[in-house]
Amino acid sequence: MPAAVTSTLRRLLHALREFTVGQRTIAIIGLAAIVVGAIALTAWFTQPSYSPLFTSLSATDANSITQLLHTDNVPYQLADGGATILVPEGQVDAERLKAASAGLPSLSADQGYGLLDKLGVTASQFEQSTTYQRALQGELATTIEAMNGVQTASVKLAIPTQSVFDSQQVPTTASVFVQTQGGVTLTTAQVQAITHLTAASVDNLTAANVSVISADGTLLSGTGSGGTGSNSTQTSTYESHVQSAVQAMLDRVLGAGNSTVVVAADLSAQSAKQTSQTYTAPTNPPAINEQGSSEVYSGTNGSSATGVLGPDNIAVPAPTSTAGSYNSQSLTKNNAIDSMTETRTIPAGALNRQTVSVAVNKNAVKGVSAASIRQMVDAAAGINTTRGDMVDVQILPFSKTGAAAAAAALQQQSRQDLQQSILKIAVPVVIVLGVLLGLILLLRFLAKRNRLREDGPIDLGSLNPTSILPEQHEIGTNGFSFFPPSEVPPTPTDLYEPAEEHEVDRMRANIDRLAGASPQRTAEYLRNLMDEKQST
Repeated sequence: MPAAVTSTLRRLLHALREFTVGQRTIAIIGLAAIVVGAIALTAWFTQPSYSPLFTSLSATDANSITQLLHTDNVPYQLADGGATILVPEGQVDAERLKAASAGLPSLSADQGYGLLDKLGVTASQFEQSTTYQRALQGELATTIEAMNGVQTASVKLAIPTQSVFDSQQVPTTASVFVQTQGGVTLTTAQVQAITHLTAASVDNLTAANVSVISADGTLLSGTGSGGTGSNSTQTSTYESHVQSAVQAMLDRVLGAGNSTVVVAADLSAQSAKQTSQTYTAPTNPPAINEQGSSEVYSGTNGSSATGVLGPDNIAVPAPTSTAGSYNSQSLTKNNAIDSMTETRTIPAGALNRQTVSVAVNKNAVKGVSAASIRQMVDAAAGINTTRGDMVDVQILPFSKTGAAAAAAALQQQSRQDLQQSILKIAVPVVIVLGVLLGLILLLRFLAKRNRLREDGPIDLGSLNPTSILPEQHEIGTNGFSFFPPSEVPPTPTDLYEPAEEHEVDRMRANIDRLAGASPQRTAEYLRNLMDEKQST
């Protein structure tokens, strides 16, 4: 080990031995604070991020899963009163597979098909149908709860009793109550997935007859509407979709920020049912049925022997008889024709008309005409002029005020994000450095105080001139002097004459002048002198 390090450690140990009880207590407390702070910061920096393993667990399932995690030595956290278990993000998939292989979480016996296990052989038909309906409701609720963002779900089915004596059957309907997790809003696609999942799981149930209601009372999908949300929600969704499509196309052509698109759509809020029947004549159709009749007659006219009396009782000769015939035919045929009956359900949300307004930055348009932009917008938005759709394209100079303000706001947000990131990293570092600096200052203060307490007054009469002034640095030799030219340096005989009380002040003044001329060398000589004195 180098001599400098050994000397430093020796001095530090010597200073620690000379500490009083109070000084040692303060030093130990400071060292303990540093150790605790370092451990806390290390734990904070190395703490893994936790993700939900399972949510909405029963007490039995939560206990079984935590025991499984204990066996695997996996750290976990409990939330929502023990209904949610959190594990490190990197171990979520592995632990879910292990829990599934162990049959966890198990389906409660009070819902799902577990209800059918309680049915006895003496159960009536009403009990069987009711229990099956409850089991189906529980299975659907459990499946919906497995979706991301859904905390709890409840499904109610209205299944009418079918009868062969009813000419019209009442359709099956369903209502789904969904409570989402904090800060989560179900998207339109998720609501449609819930409606189609429920409709596909129940006989004679269509997606149009499924209602989805959120926990805050919002109707996400109404029965008979055939869509999700209210008319205003559907309109906003459609407008956003068309606007995004047109804006993305214009940004690729004109560049970002050089165009703006506004879409106004008129969607129908009424639903209807339409029935139509059409007939078509097939080629060479076969006859369904035909009926015909035929009548034929032939023969001669009859004549009298005496003729007919004429005027004045004169006989008139009878006419000459001739042969005759009669033929009559009729045919009735019913030919087959093609007949088609079509029943259409028109849901709410049908597009009546739409208007698309496009503003283009005049300074950014180079080689692009308004007609070409209009054609692109027509194709991207699906414009139908027969329906009454309109497109308006205007090429105007854009104001730079909003762009400058947006750029300034973006820069400000970037600076704030950078400052937050720096503060997040710098605060712990500053705390550690502050604690270390405070401890160092405390140790130096205590060491200096202890040294001053041990040194005491110096006996000036016992100083050895060779220990202070070596031969090569004696006064007046080699052109070197510890004193300014205006002052006359004292001779060694004046400094080391037998000390008397009235000469102590003069000796101290001489020592001060020596220290002022060369403080570093004087301090080193005095330190060597004290070390020699302590060793003796």
